[in-house]
Amino acid sequence: MRFTSFWVSGILMISFCGNLSAANPKASKQRASELNTQVRVQMNYLLYIPQDYEQQESWPLLLFLHGGGERGDDLELVKMHGPPKLIAAGKQFPFIVVSPQCAKDRFWEPIELLALLDDLKRRYKVDPDRIYVTGLSMGGFGSWRLAAYAPNRLAAIAPICGGGEKHWCKLFPHLPVWAFHGAKDPGVPLARSQEMIDELKKRGGEPNLTIYPEAEHDSWTETYNNPQLYEWLLAQKRKPATGDANPDN
Repeated sequence: MRFTSFWVSGILMISFCGNLSAANPKASKQRASELNTQVRVQMNYLLYIPQDYEQQESWPLLLFLHGGGERGDDLELVKMHGPPKLIAAGKQFPFIVVSPQCAKDRFWEPIELLALLDDLKRRYKVDPDRIYVTGLSMGGFGSWRLAAYAPNRLAAIAPICGGGEKHWCKLFPHLPVWAFHGAKDPGVPLARSQEMIDELKKRGGEPNLTIYPEAEHDSWTETYNNPQLYEWLLAQKRKPATGDANPDN
């Protein structure tokens, strides 16, 4: 009885759709249309300019992406961790350092970050071949995502306790990557970084992964206090892409 009822309903639905099409023969037609608009991006950020900025023609740029706890409209929150914290304490960097703030209840959007980078390139002496991205937790995920979205715009990424989708890796095996993660991270499992590193290697990349055996979620303090991270970044320059441009393969 249940099967018969479903079958009859199906017949009635087909009959109804057929009658509707016959009554309005233009309903199934399509017409060419065009969207021509501008998307407005509003973003607050901290900007650090090196002391001897005027003495060079161009400078590398370091984009720092904070974690989920620093979202909002108070830029002081961005100084809680990473390069902004170190700069606030007096550390000098050989980069232009930009530290944007993500709005509350949102996540890092690559198109917005590229708009920020484009604006900075217009206004400051940014070397387009030495743009580096690093971030922690939500910012680590954002670093991986930006690499997949704009693999030919960046010179290197250093994601910390983040992760992404493995199929993204086909887009940037050429990109230098140094990832960091705590082995005992309860919030973002180490496997999230490990699977990205393994996938890049499978596709011919040469990424690095530093694992802190006793670290939990805070694997960023030790990382950003390590001078070798900044030395490694400065040694990288943008390379020609070799990845598959089709993310669906």
